Amino acid sequence: MNMKQLRERAKLKTIAVAYHLGIAESTVRNWEKGRTIPKLRIDQMGKLLNLYSCTFEELETAVKETMAEQQSDSKKD
Repeated sequence: MNMKQLRERAKLKTIAVAYHLGIAESTVRNWEKGRTIPKLRIDQMGKLLNLYSCTFEELETAVKETMAEQQSDSKKD
């Protein structure tokens, strides 16, 4: 499961995630495209885990999967 799938499983739009975390929507999109990894304050991280109804380990795995997908896609170009 990647970052986008985690968000979609929670039935959230990128704008809603951004709003609840107090970040730009483009930041959430960049996570999902594997351009950046989540760099959040501890309170924001807790909110993200609650929003996505996942554990830290699930989030960590999703970040790694997203980054691997992005690297794979860039090698195809």
